[in-house]
Amino acid sequence: MKTLRLILGDQLNIQHSWYNTVSDSTVYCMFEMRQETDYVKHHIQKVVGFFAAMRAFSKQLESQGHNVIYLNLDDASNLQNLEDNLNDIILTHNIEYFQYQSPDEFRLDAQLKAFCTSLSFKSSEIDTEHFYTTRDELSVFFEGKKQFLMERFYRYMRKKHHILMESENPEGGEWNYDKSNRNKWKGSPGIPSFLHLKNPVETILKTIVASNIETIGRFDETTFSYPINKDQSLEQLAYFNQNLLVHFGDYQDALHTEEVYLFHSRLSFAMNLKLISPKEIIDAVLDHYRSNSDAISISQVEGFIRQVIGWREYMRGMYWAQMPQYKALNTLDNHNPIPEFFWTGDTKMNCLNKTINNSLDNAYAHHIQRLMITGNYLLLTQTHPDAVDEWYLGIYIDALEWVQLPNTRGMSQFADGGLIATKPYVSSGSYINKMSNYCNGCAYKVKERLGENACPFNSLYWNFLDDKRPQLAANFRMKMMYSVLNKFSKEELIAMKLRASQIIESPEKF
Repeated sequence: MKTLRLILGDQLNIQHSWYNTVSDSTVYCMFEMRQETDYVKHHIQKVVGFFAAMRAFSKQLESQGHNVIYLNLDDASNLQNLEDNLNDIILTHNIEYFQYQSPDEFRLDAQLKAFCTSLSFKSSEIDTEHFYTTRDELSVFFEGKKQFLMERFYRYMRKKHHILMESENPEGGEWNYDKSNRNKWKGSPGIPSFLHLKNPVETILKTIVASNIETIGRFDETTFSYPINKDQSLEQLAYFNQNLLVHFGDYQDALHTEEVYLFHSRLSFAMNLKLISPKEIIDAVLDHYRSNSDAISISQVEGFIRQVIGWREYMRGMYWAQMPQYKALNTLDNHNPIPEFFWTGDTKMNCLNKTINNSLDNAYAHHIQRLMITGNYLLLTQTHPDAVDEWYLGIYIDALEWVQLPNTRGMSQFADGGLIATKPYVSSGSYINKMSNYCNGCAYKVKERLGENACPFNSLYWNFLDDKRPQLAANFRMKMMYSVLNKFSKEELIAMKLRASQIIESPEKF
């Protein structure tokens, strides 16, 4: 039976059971498509990275003897749409059976399910063999519960997979070392230069330009520095373990004007394309920790593991538990447009200037930059979550909707009303000053609430709390801040709200 197997651009798992055997009757197909480059405006490095990794994967399969049909973006036979390309191959190659791995994005899942119903022959779906969890495992775990607390799910994952456990108890006596993960980096300890992988991508770049694909961001290189295959992913992982893990936990929330990556691993792109699995990463991190426990504290390791088996698996579970209605949630009723400077980085606010320009330059920002700088500002300025989603999904190299949407609409923008976060992650300038050196040399004064030189985050913060009283005043985690807000004089509150409205209405002036 002539079988066609589809491989999506984020399904580059060379260890998948599909590839254990080589068969002349099995054909694999991979497509570079306008359907995927155009549904949102992506960072140029993201498009380059996906195509480079896909092409490398295709060549690896061919070197193992597999039959692969790979359509480059500019191939004359490329119809630029998933169903059209599949139908063309089915007709041309007399396909009798179609198989695909479960997509991680709802839109592709729906598209492939609809496609399979149109076929006159058998089709089947198989797991990607990547995640620790199944799609519905989180839903089953929280069945009957009113809250979907990540910490509870994280502890369940630790126990189930026996990660940092001593029998039924957490190794070291604590489940969570988050309080040890909030240090401000002040220039020491020194940060090794990131591992710069030099993958040639000049041909891909020329194709993208010639095809008139609209992208965002900057890319002045002819080589691509993120991993694009399994060996490079393992090299990146080894580099993280040997050079960065020792201080990762301490400074995982830190922000600094001169550092893009700090002690972060730069593994999310490879992991989200499935070049490397979360289990491979966790196992390697634990092995390195066991061999170097005299130098590496448990708080460094737990902080990293929480990101992978806690947040990553949790966000995927929430995505599948709540879609498709989740994508339309706007509980705080925010409707403002996203400021133009989010596409240029041209703002006098130093924290936003640095974070956005880093994002435009590198298609990267770590979780606190995304949450407490750009996300914080967009929530305080009451930006429509659709616009926020579009920006985050496009600009970051590791952004795929299954992980981006719950992080952005839920964790960052509180548009889900608290399904993921128990309170909005908003702050005045004081948090940014505590965790970074962004406020040094900024055009604005972080300790001032009013006046032309006052940090915009301060008036925006109190204005937001006042505007959203109906939705947030009863939140038990917000009561302290509302008690502070209630002590402001009427005149001071009016003045802060006036300045906030000026910032929201004319963001280009700030």
